[in-house]
Amino acid sequence: MTVRSILDTKGHQIVSLDPEAKLSAAVKTLAERKIGAVLVLQAGRIEGILSERDVVRVLGERGAAVLEEPVSAVMTRKVVSCKQSDTVSAIMEMMTHGKFRHLPVLDGERVVGLISIGDIVKWRVQEYEREQEALREYIKTA
Repeated sequence: MTVRSILDTKGHQIVSLDPEAKLSAAVKTLAERKIGAVLVLQAGRIEGILSERDVVRVLGERGAAVLEEPVSAVMTRKVVSCKQSDTVSAIMEMMTHGKFRHLPVLDGERVVGLISIGDIVKWRVQEYEREQEALREYIKTA
């Protein structure tokens, strides 16, 4: 299966912030939306990604005063992305190897979604449940 199948199920909604938004606003967005990462976009282009891990790291290093700094000072600038045609197993391997939990999905240069490890786990569990049901039906009719 592909990334497109996950996005078609979960939706293509993207939560993003401007690079000049304050870190405190980003933390509020993460908390209100109950999400673990937000894309940092400028003119539709990915400038970075800000995760809960980034926030905790910078708070530990520099203290609460960092909440008044712009997101661009804290975000991860090197963003790994995927395409809708990538397989679920390929992105699982990519996320495991890179030790990150969120992956923007691009169509050319345009951001069309954001996949989390939670989305992948949910999709895989549903896939296993569908397979089990198919096997049960097969056994009933055999």
